[in-house]
Amino acid sequence: MRILVQKFGGSSVADLECMKKVRTKVLAAREEGYKVVVVLSARAGQTNGLLERAYQWSDEPDLAELDVLLTTGEQESVALFSMLLHDAGVKARSILGFQIPIITDDSYGSARIDSIDATHLRELFETYDVLVMAGFQGRTPDMRLTTLGRGGSDTSAVAIAAALGDETRCDIYTDVDGVYTTDPRMCKAAHKLDRICYDEMLELASMGAKVLQIRSVEIAEKYNVPVRVRSTFSNDPGTLVTKEDDMMESVLVSGIAFDKDQARITLCDVQDRPGTAASIFNPLGEAGIVVDMIIQTASRNGVTDMAFTVSRKDVKRAIAVLEKAGHDVNKIESASNIAKVSVVGVGMRNHSGVSGRVFDCLYKAGINLIMISTSEVKISCLVDEADLELAVNVMHKEFDL
Repeated sequence: MRILVQKFGGSSVADLECMKKVRTKVLAAREEGYKVVVVLSARAGQTNGLLERAYQWSDEPDLAELDVLLTTGEQESVALFSMLLHDAGVKARSILGFQIPIITDDSYGSARIDSIDATHLRELFETYDVLVMAGFQGRTPDMRLTTLGRGGSDTSAVAIAAALGDETRCDIYTDVDGVYTTDPRMCKAAHKLDRICYDEMLELASMGAKVLQIRSVEIAEKYNVPVRVRSTFSNDPGTLVTKEDDMMESVLVSGIAFDKDQARITLCDVQDRPGTAASIFNPLGEAGIVVDMIIQTASRNGVTDMAFTVSRKDVKRAIAVLEKAGHDVNKIESASNIAKVSVVGVGMRNHSGVSGRVFDCLYKAGINLIMISTSEVKISCLVDEADLELAVNVMHKEFDL
């Protein structure tokens, strides 16, 4: 049995005309001999509308009940699209996350998948050619509905492909025609990549690229699921996200990512002794605040400065957590007029001099570096937000992308 998973986002199912374009893609796959799992998001604007309604009814909505509400957006999409398929004479039916079942933990609003039993899906394919599955959702072992967080339909699709196995392919359809070297709206010279490896896509996603949800890339890499990012509104083959090969290593840098949702918090004159870092970052983690870049200065007279970045929406909460923890610091400073820009490429593992080229091209453009972090396949620089567009363009040119 040849199975293809096709995922379509909210803009792809926004209205009847969009859904008819989606139906064309599904019918084409069926004509090629595939059994198809169509994973759908809620129609564009539906999730935001449900969230607004929840906060009209409640100042602090119960998270479990909020998930029950939000799953209705995908339920609407799969029911409407299944009707369209029936009208075209296709043997199809809708199926929700809990019916498969997709079992998750109880982290409502951002649940993680624990297991998927694909036996029921395979049994349904004995009767149906197309299964229209609600993305973004699952259930706990005790039958409470959960959602997987923003972009969770990507994770649903890749996870289902992994569970089905047998080299099941996963096509992620969006409103862009693939993965670009950087955002074309920021850099006119940006162009679409034919292939990119999992590690590079994971870094691009974590650094701010919005094409795929990070967790979907993690699952794809773990289970070796080939993922193709394509446009719903064209026949472009898109970009294949796949395992690394020797040809990919010959390319020094594959892309430039950036993230404007950055804020820096600096703790001045922190006591330089064992356990200080843990006492700072453990409370932040317990509060659900994600910390990104971290820098500690050299010790001077028993004290040091420690700076780190968080999402802008978390700045006030992070400072409140730190003040409540009662750290012995001189003062706490924050700044939100900053952004992160990153060069990404698996070729950096085997080539020297990349960091020097990054810093030199930014220096020649008159751009000051606020913070720096690195991994095997990325170099990230924190810069003034006013310098971001220039930084993206000079780095894109420097590496001839």
